Amino acid sequence: MTDSQKSDETAAVANEEAVEATDTNSTEASAPVSAEQPVTAEEPTPAEPAASAAEEPAAVAEPAPAAAPRPTPSPAPSPAAFAARPKAPAAVVPAAPAVSAATLAEAAKWGRAEGDGHVFLTLDGEEIAVGQYPGVSPDEALGYFARKFDDIIAQVVLLEHRVESKAPATDMQKTVTHLREQLAERNMVGDIRSAESRLDALSTQIVELEKSEKAAHDAVRASELAAREAIVAEAESIAGQDPAQIQWKTSSARMNELFETWKAAQKSGVRLGRSNEDALWKRFRSARTVFDRHRRAYFSQLDSNNSAAKSAKEALIAEAEALSSSTDWGFAAGEYRRLMDQWKATPRASRKDDDALWSRFRAAQDVFFSNRQAANDQIDQEYTANLAVKEQLVAEAQALLPINDLNAAKKALQSIRDRWEEAGKVPRADMGRIEAGLRKVEDAVRDAEEEKWRRSNPETKARTNSALSQLETAIAGLKEDLEKAEKAGDQRRIKAAREALEARQAWLDQIQRSASDLA
Repeated sequence: MTDSQKSDETAAVANEEAVEATDTNSTEASAPVSAEQPVTAEEPTPAEPAASAAEEPAAVAEPAPAAAPRPTPSPAPSPAAFAARPKAPAAVVPAAPAVSAATLAEAAKWGRAEGDGHVFLTLDGEEIAVGQYPGVSPDEALGYFARKFDDIIAQVVLLEHRVESKAPATDMQKTVTHLREQLAERNMVGDIRSAESRLDALSTQIVELEKSEKAAHDAVRASELAAREAIVAEAESIAGQDPAQIQWKTSSARMNELFETWKAAQKSGVRLGRSNEDALWKRFRSARTVFDRHRRAYFSQLDSNNSAAKSAKEALIAEAEALSSSTDWGFAAGEYRRLMDQWKATPRASRKDDDALWSRFRAAQDVFFSNRQAANDQIDQEYTANLAVKEQLVAEAQALLPINDLNAAKKALQSIRDRWEEAGKVPRADMGRIEAGLRKVEDAVRDAEEEKWRRSNPETKARTNSALSQLETAIAGLKEDLEKAEKAGDQRRIKAAREALEARQAWLDQIQRSASDLA
């Protein structure tokens, strides 16, 4: 039985319990009887034990008002004692609950009651016997069967409110069917057709409500299906990446998030259908399996690579540590450069191992270069006196600038060079500065020699003289052309001749200056 049916039955029973038997000494209290059950002429008494339950009125479909609670029965007396007992008084009919005038007025439109308690329903112009309530007034009998109709209407109103508030439509149609069946029993008085019409309208509204609920459910289901599809698609996308390109930490965390999202979706209560659930779960599980397999394979290979890289770098460290005590500074420094190139070309080990290995390799280098620096510092101290000599030689060489007498400058520079070699080495920090100072003077002497050679080169002189002769001949010809143009008064030719003459004269002046330099 559904919750709505339980509440409907509880309301009906509560209303019917108003009528009870009050005489606990009698065998049975008076109660209303439906039209289908016969009414005996006399009430059974204790002196007539033969009047068994077989003579009681048959039960009607709608529960009759419950009898009043009876005291716990005592042990049954013997037949003799039972016969000797005085005859009990007649049964007392309980008072029926009061009925309002409005209820009676409404009930009178649809039915009537006779003096003996028989009640009739008027339906479609015909009277139908609905039952009997003996021992009460006609109004009370009519009111009892009217209240049964009111109970049905109360359930109809309650159902209308549920439909209007769009409560869950589960079992609403069953409630409508149950109320129709109660109305069809014709054991009440009221506007039956109006109630049936309201039930018809409710049935139609419930169908629409069911459709609306189904549409909403389908929308939620479609949304959840799309969400699950998105989870599976993302998991498959992550699993389908190139293992060498995957960011394993980030991707693993995202896979765990997707799994937690999947579990939360399952707990939401939205069902996608067994076939959809199984198919999506198989795809999701497969993607996670593939991802996990790739991750295990990747890290297994990574461990192998790290081990190989670690072994290779440990070999380089062994060489570096062996060189750290060498005093062959040039050779060892070259070897350390070679070892550094090999170190850079070797794949990285795990971050923890690689950092530790680099520290060892760097420490070996530091030992060597620290020893070399200490040796250089000692040498520099020994070369400090040489530095003072060479600084004086640099000053003497720079005094030769500018070069006016090339031969004298060359002779002086050669003397300076001889003394430079005799002075010996200088501290490393000053070597570049001292060498640059002497090199400046050497470059100046070299430039002066090249300039002298250029000027004294016979080929250069010959080319210059030839150019001078050609220009002088051209200029003489242009002067003749100019004189002719002026005599003829031809302004165009005059202008052209002057421009050509000026250009040749400029070239001639330039070549003459060059020839003067060569001389």
